Amino acid sequence: MKGANFYRLRGRHFSATLLFLTFTTFFFWTWEKNPFATTLWSAQEQFNFHTSDRNSIMKMREVPLECLLHSECNVFVGTILVSERMDGKPLWSSYVVMLKGIVSLANIQWVLTFSLFSCFGSEFVVDTLKGSSSDSLTPNKHVEETDSDSTSSGESQIPEKEFDASNFTNSSAPQLEDRDADRTPSSKIKDCNYSKGRWVAESRRPLYSGFECKQWLSEMWACRLTQRTDFSFEGYRWQPDNCKMLEFEKSAFLRRMQDKTIAFIGDSLGRQQFQSLMCMATGGEWRADVEDVGKEYGLFKPRGAIRPNGWAYRFSSTNTTILYYWSSTLADLEPLNITDKATDVAMHLDRVPAFMRQFLHLFDVLVLNTGHHWNRGKITANHWVMYVNGKPLKDRRLMAVGNAKNLTVHSVARWLDSQLPSHPQLRAFFRTISPRHFRNGDWNTGGNCDNTTPFTGGSEVSQDESSDPVIAAAVKGTNITLLDITALSDLRDEGHISRYSVKATAGVNDCLHWCLPGIPDTWNELLAAQI
Repeated sequence: MKGANFYRLRGRHFSATLLFLTFTTFFFWTWEKNPFATTLWSAQEQFNFHTSDRNSIMKMREVPLECLLHSECNVFVGTILVSERMDGKPLWSSYVVMLKGIVSLANIQWVLTFSLFSCFGSEFVVDTLKGSSSDSLTPNKHVEETDSDSTSSGESQIPEKEFDASNFTNSSAPQLEDRDADRTPSSKIKDCNYSKGRWVAESRRPLYSGFECKQWLSEMWACRLTQRTDFSFEGYRWQPDNCKMLEFEKSAFLRRMQDKTIAFIGDSLGRQQFQSLMCMATGGEWRADVEDVGKEYGLFKPRGAIRPNGWAYRFSSTNTTILYYWSSTLADLEPLNITDKATDVAMHLDRVPAFMRQFLHLFDVLVLNTGHHWNRGKITANHWVMYVNGKPLKDRRLMAVGNAKNLTVHSVARWLDSQLPSHPQLRAFFRTISPRHFRNGDWNTGGNCDNTTPFTGGSEVSQDESSDPVIAAAVKGTNITLLDITALSDLRDEGHISRYSVKATAGVNDCLHWCLPGIPDTWNELLAAQI
């Protein structure tokens, strides 16, 4: 009988409970009314649940009441706040207790919701959240920690688990959960969107001379050396809406990047961005103090190749390294027979380039891009054979170029995101695709881009979403930053190489690559603003 009455509220229990309620109610009324008290926490720490989020209880599990009473749980009570019912009315018999602690060596927060009367029982409901905001969570989804490689130097390892490629199609692209949306308040994300803004005239453009930057700039992209006579495209800068973007200054940039390495990995548009940054960092001037360190990264010109597989330069004054590695698809390429020049090449859709795995620990800033080499002509001409899980791909649906690209992009983003915890110095960016502007045909069917008048299609981007949904979807929910340049570059069709070239080859139009100085300089300004 004594055991049966153990949990009944006795007189002294009721008195103590009533006193506790009175004290906490007065305490929180004072806390809310006192400006000084409310400044003890930052805005994000003041338990900023929105009403809509209170209605959603995510993954639940039972926790013994003793967890509040014993030190084994390794937690401490931070704050008790009055909760509300789903209809918005106060629920004085319900409380929210925030407990901060360490669970499995991860810095997380425990949010416990329990009834006053269940406090005298043996269990209550728990909701586990990562970070201090629930903005990124949706009902029936649990945010999981990403497995990370503990290796901090040397070649980063690829998980041994087989890759499930069954869902990687254009119609059904896997979405990573938004684990890090709490880093920046959503209001600030909406206010400052670097890809949303307008082009404005700027007398201080270009940032370097197309005549002078011969040390870093490929001749074929230096439009000042061609027959072109109109260079009005050089005189504009991008102004994001509600974003304060400082003027790029070469000395200040190199000081910021002191003892750091900036790596570009991608196709020829990535090489244009690399050359652009070299010209911007030097002001287009000859620099004897910049050392070629390509050998440190295994960058060389393969036998029979037109150009090296990459370049790396180091500014001795600040020990800043800027490098580029050619990987047009971001898939790992492996010759099936290294003794045969005509051998097929395994194109591992689920494996990042070996160069990235080997040198990731040396990078402080990484910018990835891919896009224009994902076509059947390129794949066939290069003898690329698609592989997944180390085996030739047999799924015809997945072998469709769009689906194969989707699989690779998501694979790269997922792998890179898993490596970031063990490389805390690294800021990773995935640049969206650079637009083409062929008119009246394609590159091999007489297409051209002869327009030299700026902004015939407008000068402003007002959309919030990216014009490259594949890359945007791949980085969503990761710690990789989307460098979104597609829509703003699409307004600048007059900035391409067009029909101009050093050798004045008739009938050749390049409406894919850009004149330098030019649009890729803006990409680097956006990059510098977000580093």
